[in-house]
Amino acid sequence: MKTIKAILLAAVITMSFSVFAQKSVKIGHINSNELLAAMPERETIQKDIEDYAAQLTTTMDAMRKEYESKVADFQSKQDVMTDIIRDNKIKEITDLEKRITEFQKTAQADLQKKEEKLLQPIIDKAKQAIDDVAKENNYTYVLDSSMGVVLYSIESDDILPLVKKKLGIN
Repeated sequence: MKTIKAILLAAVITMSFSVFAQKSVKIGHINSNELLAAMPERETIQKDIEDYAAQLTTTMDAMRKEYESKVADFQSKQDVMTDIIRDNKIKEITDLEKRITEFQKTAQADLQKKEEKLLQPIIDKAKQAIDDVAKENNYTYVLDSSMGVVLYSIESDDILPLVKKKLGIN
């Protein structure tokens, strides 16, 4: 009885190893930054972001000019101003400084949100193409080499050309 159990156990272990050995792991890698840069939509999005940034810069420049003008006006006339007018002008300049600082913070956050909003559709499109290529070519894992998270790996297939082909990018 013990012999039968031992033979059965050996057979199960042997079959387990042979089934495991048949399941091969296929690893590919891609530089997602390179892919996103190659996508034709990226140029349009980059131009939209640059245009938006230029609008914000124009507004900021106008605020700075107003500030410089008020400071110059104050400096040239402060000797003849009454205390009440001088205090009022100082408060006006200080308030403008605060508005400029607040605008800088808000503009930076708005620009980042705009960029994320515009980039998300092409990120999703690229992700879907990567998923499709991985499934079509039976990859077990696909690593993103642009993230710098792979410290060592055996040679793997770069699927960037396949994903570009899937997206119609030459």
